[in-house]
Amino acid sequence: MLSTDRFFDPDVSRKSAAIELYALIKDLPIISPHGHVDPGLFSDPGSRFGNPIELLVQPDHYLLRMLYSQGVPLEDLMQKEDPRRVWQVFAGHFHLYRGTPSGLWFTHTLEMHFGITEKLNAASAERIYDQIEAALAAPEFTPRNLFERMNIELLATTDPVVGALEHHQAIRASGWSGRVIPTFRADDMINMLAPNWLNNVQLLSAASGIDVGDYRSYLAALEQRRAFFKSLGATATDTSIYLPETACLSPLEAETIFQRALKGQASPDDAARFCAHMLVEMARMSVEDGLVMQLHAGVYRNHNPEVFKRFGPDMGFDIPVQAEYTLNLKPLLDRFGDHTNFTLILFTLDETLYARELAPLAGAYPSLRLGPPWWFYDSWNGMSRYFDQVMETAGLYNTVGFNDDTRAFLAIPARHDVWRRAAANWLAGLLVRRLIDRQDAEQMAVELAVGLAKRAYRLEP
Repeated sequence: MLSTDRFFDPDVSRKSAAIELYALIKDLPIISPHGHVDPGLFSDPGSRFGNPIELLVQPDHYLLRMLYSQGVPLEDLMQKEDPRRVWQVFAGHFHLYRGTPSGLWFTHTLEMHFGITEKLNAASAERIYDQIEAALAAPEFTPRNLFERMNIELLATTDPVVGALEHHQAIRASGWSGRVIPTFRADDMINMLAPNWLNNVQLLSAASGIDVGDYRSYLAALEQRRAFFKSLGATATDTSIYLPETACLSPLEAETIFQRALKGQASPDDAARFCAHMLVEMARMSVEDGLVMQLHAGVYRNHNPEVFKRFGPDMGFDIPVQAEYTLNLKPLLDRFGDHTNFTLILFTLDETLYARELAPLAGAYPSLRLGPPWWFYDSWNGMSRYFDQVMETAGLYNTVGFNDDTRAFLAIPARHDVWRRAAANWLAGLLVRRLIDRQDAEQMAVELAVGLAKRAYRLEP
């Protein structure tokens, strides 16, 4: 059974203050402004979850990468024919997650949603599988019911530019009160080295109704799609790139590169310059339409080519790389850094950037906000380091609270709970050192739990 005072500092005075602050925020609604949950879960009121493996293990790349690193073949984990066998393999290796965020999230999920407090291992696997399977069959255990029971106020999904957003349309048409909104993701449109880029441009033409034959029509098609996303509630875009390079090309140079790309003749240098330019263009579009711009950088995607070939992306092989923001973002910030209708939320997998570059930048430009610790740093230690490295320079109100960035729907409360405990513990440290008073601490706790995210992502009425 999970301890109620888990994570908190062992110092008695700080723990006492942390417990009191956590009590103020633990039951506040969940704002999930960035994530990867399938909106199809909620489009049909009668939708049901699959078996325990499809629900809890196979969508979670945090779990999969650990097992693969220990020699468990992904074929054994991703097969559909015998979910009980996959569960037995998973349970028999669950000790690998001791002391990790994945282990803590999973244990929290089992206890919160299924009332399971027995330790998961090879011996208990069959019993626990039966308990989960029975719960999934219960009439009340539907995605919509759980959405409401988990006290989710808002859930943002991440959606391709050319998507019809049919699930979001169905959710709206159903009259259900749950708020699920799309997010505009254009990686495979602005990166000319993306697989099937030419085909993606053709899909963009079809989706937008604009014949994309040149750079100008390409921009118009992207703008049309952004407007469509916004009409279905989107408040943000998201772009993931290797390095956060920005540049301002002349219309002639952009057109020239675009025409070479349409002929399949674009060079790697062309692609890099065009992508850097398109980040500035995306910022320009955000100034005009008000969509918040998220930038995830410092990551080498799909590092293992064999796994990518056999299983596709998002299998846990995104690896941090060194990045640089101060110089790379300057062309973008020179144009839009002071604009009152622009918000750029920065994420990094290069943790050394927090104190050296990101906190000073966010503390200077009115358009910049810092996203929460992401991927490998979405953990107790990662959050603690984040608070220590960022807050005193950027200030609390230049950050955006928490987003869970997960595909694992049932794990959302567990991830937000870790953040709220980390926030309470950090604030308790400031409080017992008399750096803030009780009123400050309580107000800051609410901001970190819900307020910052609502304002940063423009989710308030």
